[in-house]
Amino acid sequence: MISLWRERSTVFRYGFAVAMTLLALAVRKGLDDWFPPGFPYLTFFPAVVVTAYFVGRRPAVLCAGLSGLAAWYFFIPPFDSFEITFATAVALAFYGFVVGVDIFFIDGMAVTVRQLEAERLRYAELAESRDLLYRELHHRVSNNIQVVGGLLRLQAAGVTDGDARHALNEAGGRIEVIARIQRDLHNAVGDPAPFRIFATSLLDDARQAAGAQVTVTLEGGDAPLHADQATPVTLVLLECFNNTLEHGFAGGRPGAVEVRLDQSGEQHVLTIRDDGVGPPEGFDPRTSSSLGLRIVRAMAGQLGGQFEMLRADGWTLSRLTYPGRRPD
Repeated sequence: MISLWRERSTVFRYGFAVAMTLLALAVRKGLDDWFPPGFPYLTFFPAVVVTAYFVGRRPAVLCAGLSGLAAWYFFIPPFDSFEITFATAVALAFYGFVVGVDIFFIDGMAVTVRQLEAERLRYAELAESRDLLYRELHHRVSNNIQVVGGLLRLQAAGVTDGDARHALNEAGGRIEVIARIQRDLHNAVGDPAPFRIFATSLLDDARQAAGAQVTVTLEGGDAPLHADQATPVTLVLLECFNNTLEHGFAGGRPGAVEVRLDQSGEQHVLTIRDDGVGPPEGFDPRTSSSLGLRIVRAMAGQLGGQFEMLRADGWTLSRLTYPGRRPD
C-alpha cells in the first residue's frame, strides 16, 4: 500500500502534500473557537505525519513548510501577518524541530517497510524456485532409477539361463518399485503424501499384475512417512504382499488381505494379515533363505525395528515394528 502511493507521479505526491495542508488549515479554522490560545500547529502536525508516511520525505517537507507559514499567518499573533518576534521565532523553531523529527522517523519507517516488502517478495521467489528445483530433482532421480530397472529387465531378455533371467527380472522390478516410491512420496505441489494414498495404488497395481482374486483393505496410514523411512517401509509392505499373493493365494485362490499402519505411538506398526494358505509347519522367517524375506529383514534392520511372521486363527500375520519419525 505504501509503495503504491510512493510510486505515484511527482505531481500527485506534491499535490497530496498541498491538499493535506489545505485540509489541516480548514480543520484548524473550523475548530478555532474550540481551541484555547497557544495551539497554532495542532492540526498541522498530523498532516505532516500522514504526508511523510504515504508520499515520502520531500512532499512532507513541502507540507511542513506550507503548514508552518499558514500557522504563522493565521494563528500566531499578531494575526494575518508574518511579523517576527522573539516568541514567534521560538514557536517556529519548536515547530520546525518537531516536524523534522516526525519526518525523519516516519519516512525512515516507511522506507524500512518498503525494504521488508521487497525482501519478502524476494524470499517468496527464492522459495518457489527452491520448491521447483526440488520437484524437478525428485522427478529426475525417480526417472533415473526407473531407467536402471528397465535396463535390468532388458538385460534379462537376452539371458538364456532361466535362474539368471528370473533374478534380473526381479531385481529390475524391485528397482522400478523404488523409483515409483520416490515419485509418489510427494504430491504435485511437493508436500509429503499420506502413506494410505500411494500404498493403495501400489497394492492395487501389484494385485492386478499378479492376477490375484483377493480383496485388499487398507487401514491407518493417514500421515506421511518420513523420507528416510518411506522406501524401506514400502518395500517391506510390497515384499510381504507379493509373498502372500504368490504362496498364500497360489492358483487364483480368492481371499482377503488386510493392511494396517498404526502411527499413533512412538513405535509404528505395519501389519499385513491374510486368510490364505499359511507357511509350512516349522517355517522360521528369521532363517529363511528367500530373497524377499532377506530384503524384509534387511529393511527392518535399516529402520532399527523388527519383523515377525506368525499364524493364528486361520490368518497369516506379518508385522513390522519400528521407531516412528515424523516427516520434515
